[in-house]
Amino acid sequence: MPRKYIPNMKKSSLILGFALLAGLIACGPSAEEIAKKEKAKADSIAAVEKAMQDSIAATKEKAMQDSIAAAKEKAIQDSIAKAEEEAAAKKAKGSSKPKKEKKAE
Repeated sequence: MPRKYIPNMKKSSLILGFALLAGLIACGPSAEEIAKKEKAKADSIAAVEKAMQDSIAATKEKAMQDSIAAAKEKAIQDSIAKAEEEAAAKKAKGSSKPKKEKKAE
């Protein structure tokens, strides 16, 4: 008698397997869930792009401020160097003149 139940068990197992597979496929995400995922993805991409643009703008601003600071520092150093040269030139020019001797009484 066990042979009689084997073909029926195969059929039952096959039907049960298809029913489970159909149930699993039917349990996929709903349209609302898919829309939420798409919106979250779009929001994430927008946030990354905004962060990138902010980073680029901050980098450009810092580079500009550094450039301005370097130019100011160079101008100060150039002014100091020029003043020192002029002072040295005056000193050299003044020392080449014969000094007046004080008359001793």
